[in-house]
Amino acid sequence: MSFVSSGVRPSANLWPVGRLRMMLLCAGAAGAVAAGVSDPGRARAAAGQDYPAFVLVAGLLLIGLVAQQDGLFEAAGRWLSLRFRSDGLLLVMAMVLIGVVTATLNLDTSVAFLTPVLVQAGRQRPALASPLLYGCVLLSNAGSLLLPGSNLTNLIVLGPLHISGFVFLQRMALPWVMALAVTGVGVWWWGSRAGRAPAGDARDAAGIGPGPGQGPLRAASGVVGIAGAIAMVLALRSPAVPVLILGVVLVGGRLARRGAASGAVLEVLDLPVLIGLLGVAVGLGTVARSWLGPTRLMGHLDSWASAGLAAAATVVVNNLPAASFLGAGQLLHPYSVLVGLDLGPNLMVSGSLAWIIWLRTARQAGARPSIARAVRLGAATAPVAMAAAVLMLTVIGPS
Repeated sequence: MSFVSSGVRPSANLWPVGRLRMMLLCAGAAGAVAAGVSDPGRARAAAGQDYPAFVLVAGLLLIGLVAQQDGLFEAAGRWLSLRFRSDGLLLVMAMVLIGVVTATLNLDTSVAFLTPVLVQAGRQRPALASPLLYGCVLLSNAGSLLLPGSNLTNLIVLGPLHISGFVFLQRMALPWVMALAVTGVGVWWWGSRAGRAPAGDARDAAGIGPGPGQGPLRAASGVVGIAGAIAMVLALRSPAVPVLILGVVLVGGRLARRGAASGAVLEVLDLPVLIGLLGVAVGLGTVARSWLGPTRLMGHLDSWASAGLAAAATVVVNNLPAASFLGAGQLLHPYSVLVGLDLGPNLMVSGSLAWIIWLRTARQAGARPSIARAVRLGAATAPVAMAAAVLMLTVIGPS
């Protein structure tokens, strides 16, 4: 991914991610074709439920690209670093930043554009290098409960219910706070242990070497785009196409004025991954509509078991196909299912698209993240965070 304004340069050893992307594209194409040939009606129903989520994330990624090239994310990171001299307070505010960006601009946008900023902050604050790097992906997953557009799975599962963004926010605000808080405490605790190491050792633990400086804040297009996207997601029952149109208009205007290369747009959209995941989701959604086993099973589970099963499914098949598979029928506990689908990916790198984006972007920013270290931290925090979120749903009462 090309990050012009942050000076991020490509790095070597990205072939495993590239191969995975191509494999995913082939699997998605095969799944969609097989579904369309075997059962066209159910395949259309599955595609109709799944595609708005992918359209929305494409629009949010485009808006995020404009905001990133304006220097908005870097300005926020630079302000945090200058404003908060205490490492502990800076870590807390970085967690808040991740949560807010994830909630408003989608978790994939968060890891794509905040990872380089947090890597740079880790260079300036070596004791926080590892917590900032690994906290970005873990907190992005945990912070994706607040709005429908915060996570594609939210849109896939709740799409047939036509719930407005405001109603969804009211329902998920407390679970979102608890999920972020528990995950953040885990990152904080781990960060406090890492902070006792010498500065050079702490930075080396994150695999972060010297890097370029940050650029200036240049324009307001990104702010307008973010505000518009938030308004659409909250106010509209079907915000996907309007948000995509807004993103296309902003990016089109940027390309026309500055003559920028279109390669950055294609890289940030990562069409092979989006198309591949959509194809897999449609294929599994078609299977679930033909075989009623998943629907019957979900109808017999309480909210706790629903969240646990959904989390396990994300580890096996990724949260997007899992959402299409489990959400094909009417769910008894849809919000609990979303807790599992949104937080479950912290258990394993296979859980969400955000992991792939984070790994690639961190490497391009000059870091060498350890998947094993990230998964250990996620596995320690995710079950507690899910339990806290489901508990909040239980306190709120049935939807």
